[in-house]
Amino acid sequence: MTTWLTQPFTEPPFVGDEHSSILGSLERLRATFAWKCADLNDEELRRRLSPSTMTLGGLLKHMAYVEEFHFSYRLLGRDFSPSFPQKTFEDDPDWEWTSANDEGAETLYSLWIDSVSSSREIVNHALENGGLDQLVVRPWRDGTRISLRRSLFDLIEEYARHIGHADLLRESIDGRVGEDPPRN
Repeated sequence: MTTWLTQPFTEPPFVGDEHSSILGSLERLRATFAWKCADLNDEELRRRLSPSTMTLGGLLKHMAYVEEFHFSYRLLGRDFSPSFPQKTFEDDPDWEWTSANDEGAETLYSLWIDSVSSSREIVNHALENGGLDQLVVRPWRDGTRISLRRSLFDLIEEYARHIGHADLLRESIDGRVGEDPPRN
């Protein structure tokens, strides 16, 4: 596995408090996602299973966007980074999926890794300064402001959904299968 994509795999605590259980589950999913996407070249990240246009590269870019959306954009109220130009999303809601085919493996891996790193910092700071019950700055379209707890569960759901997709795509590329990455 590429060392800069390697995520240490650990189980969530078997008996833990709410913070460590939620974050442990999220980190397990991030590690599994990284393992499913690791060690692929540009062509492999663009490979799809017909009739879907989904690719592992598209999943990397989408999950980088989702990380930034939940914590930088929604929780803190910041504008999107230049990696995710808002005008582009308004013109093409599937932009992060389709534009991934124009980018190389190094760019896609770095984008996801940087988004995860930023999310970790934001969430850790938020937990120290308001906890799970604090509300996001940017509400849903209907005006509902959700808690950090709900945002974390939404991200866990997003990873769980897309790890299933990644599993099928990866198996079609090189046969890699399994529920969990090898333990360190």
